[in-house]
Amino acid sequence: MRIAFTTSGETLDAPLDSRFGRAPKFLIYDLDTNTLEVIDNGQNLNAAQGAGIQAAQTVARSGANSLVTGHCGPKAFRVLAAAGIKIFTSDAPTVAAALEQYRAGKLAEAKAADVEGHWA
Repeated sequence: MRIAFTTSGETLDAPLDSRFGRAPKFLIYDLDTNTLEVIDNGQNLNAAQGAGIQAAQTVARSGANSLVTGHCGPKAFRVLAAAGIKIFTSDAPTVAAALEQYRAGKLAEAKAADVEGHWA
């Protein structure tokens, strides 16, 4: 099981980014092997539009089964849901804290986007 986290860093101690589409990086953690990889999302940081959709496609290509982020907009939510990726929101200060919340079953699966789109 692979979980994607939005972050600006490259370790579990890095901050959890509250943005999905414009998060600088995705940390992909594999629960089965306790390994991680970092995927750069820099191309979407300053995108005029489509950041959420492109970021969702990146997460889907990573093989993640779940996503933990601060917030997720409607277009990204639709792409992630269509790819079968479960979305969880968290206000944890770090990726490690969000991972612990996930493992403890303290995160509820999001059933809809919780913010408006960038251009709404």
